Amino acid sequence: MTISGSHDDSTATALPASRTTRPIDVLVRIEAPGSPALVHRLGQGPSTLGSSDSCEISVSNRTISRKHLELRPVAEGVSVRDLGSRNGTFYLGQRIEGMVLALGGSLVLGQDVRLTIDVDSQALEAMPPFEGTSYRGVLGQSLVMRQLFAVLRRLEGSLVNVLVEGESGVGKEVIARAVHDGSRVAGGPFVAVNCGAIARELVASELFGHRRGAFTGAVEARRGAFEVADGGTLFLDEIGELPVEVQPMLLRALETGDIRAVGDDTTKKVKVRVVAATNRELDQRVQDGSFRADLFYRLAVVRLRVPPLRERPEDIDMLATHFAAADDATLPADILARLRARPYPGNARELRNAVQVYAALGTLPTVEPATPGKPASLRQLVDLTRPFLEQRDALVDEFTRFYLEALLTQTGGNQTLAAQVAGLDRTYLGRLITKVRKR
Repeated sequence: MTISGSHDDSTATALPASRTTRPIDVLVRIEAPGSPALVHRLGQGPSTLGSSDSCEISVSNRTISRKHLELRPVAEGVSVRDLGSRNGTFYLGQRIEGMVLALGGSLVLGQDVRLTIDVDSQALEAMPPFEGTSYRGVLGQSLVMRQLFAVLRRLEGSLVNVLVEGESGVGKEVIARAVHDGSRVAGGPFVAVNCGAIARELVASELFGHRRGAFTGAVEARRGAFEVADGGTLFLDEIGELPVEVQPMLLRALETGDIRAVGDDTTKKVKVRVVAATNRELDQRVQDGSFRADLFYRLAVVRLRVPPLRERPEDIDMLATHFAAADDATLPADILARLRARPYPGNARELRNAVQVYAALGTLPTVEPATPGKPASLRQLVDLTRPFLEQRDALVDEFTRFYLEALLTQTGGNQTLAAQVAGLDRTYLGRLITKVRKR
């Protein structure tokens, strides 16, 4: 399923975490040899499944008992209770009497009947747009924004795994935080891990922890992100970069809640809601074999697509004004018009950086041309009709302005970090910024 959405910053709204929203609608798929697949929309109350016509879900199969099991939607997926069936109910090869099955998971009933549960995508996509222009730190007045808000609001009754998709800079972590803040585990931790920013050999340790001496450099035992996020939400950014050898470990954690630290022989049980994000086409990675299909379907129970800023220009003024307010700045009408005219390959992050540069320097950063030409050489800039000192000072002023624009854009307007990057004293950098603003 694909839902189009949007972004803003990390400021939370005053909406309380929901405790009354019902779980999202669920589809149950029954597959048995020699019979066409049966799809049933699960009601909000308990439903029985069995070979009897009196069951809400009637399955004609010799290995299914008359009343085989009971299904009931809950926040984490579907509560399953075996009703004393003759041939049993099995999860991952183990007979079970009761459990909560996460959406995207499956059971074997009797000897050869497979039951799979999944989100009712059509019901989510058919929801009317949200009436407001913000949801838990996410701002926007475009239709795609308000469609996203409606889905996020609907997700408040569930703890299903979510895959957030979109280009770099669109605000995928902000969406993940909104999902967490609106959920029943909002009081628990929110732990973010960038899978693309960890050395390949350390990914397993980062996620699951390690024992002391488990590998060279492991001088102390360390808890992993799953354990730290127990009772809350784990945000896995750039999930497409997850090494192939770690993917089975993540799949097991999602299927069973069991994690094992690197170098440890024992497992721990955790309860974690996972929100993953990617700026790559994971479907294609599944096709080429670099990402496990079973893991993909476990992560992508609900897929939220965050569109690039260029697809929702009506949100630019709102976002720019909000970013400026965070720096105690205001944006004149001509600056807003220039911001609306920019292409934003860096999406909302680029807009925020542009506003922060304006707040610091009083000018917008230069837009790089789509196909940059060769810069003018110093020889071409020499004008013998003008005095040397006048030309030198003008060039220094221009270089200073362009340098500060690029520096503040890269550091997100953080002047302390900018001073460190530039190798300048923080006070001196402030004087340079003030000087440029006055010109």
